[in-house]
Amino acid sequence: MAPPATSVRRATPLPAGERRAAIIRDVLPMLVERGLTVTTRELAAAAGVSEGTLFNVFADKEALIAAAVDAAIDPEPFERAIGDIDPSAPFADRLVAATELIQRRIVDVWRLVSQLGAHGHRDHRRGPLPDSPALIALLDVERDRLRRSPADAARLLRAMTLSLTHPLMTAEPSTSREIVDLFLHGVVAGRSES
Repeated sequence: MAPPATSVRRATPLPAGERRAAIIRDVLPMLVERGLTVTTRELAAAAGVSEGTLFNVFADKEALIAAAVDAAIDPEPFERAIGDIDPSAPFADRLVAATELIQRRIVDVWRLVSQLGAHGHRDHRRGPLPDSPALIALLDVERDRLRRSPADAARLLRAMTLSLTHPLMTAEPSTSREIVDLFLHGVVAGRSES
């Protein structure tokens, strides 16, 4: 006698926005690794969905890649992470934590865009990066200790971190602690005579 047939239950479908976000999150590592050579079948497998599901959510591979680039450069997760830094930690430690987040973002976005080439730059805003409200707020708490406005100090920290981290700008990236030390104390040893 054959064992009774068991019914296979399908997973509860996700709402459309959650499904889209989950697919993007799951395919980003493969896009970073393989770039445009990855197939839609491989992208669907990475997301744990069928190609049909992939095409129900995204019109085509181009639309999925564009959505992945948009997600990678979306400042909201970065802003939340900066906002989550422990405000009771010493100032230098808060800056180190923020600098680590900036460095991770620089490397992650660079790796994706370098794999996608001009494809990754499509339709994205040109010009300076917008300010980071969360980074400005982190510096504003120490406003009395700053020689520059919190917004200027935030721009300076991001610029220093970019130039001392980006693989095309430095052979050996500086650590976040080295960047913060340079940011806080400059390159001159001892007290300034001027």
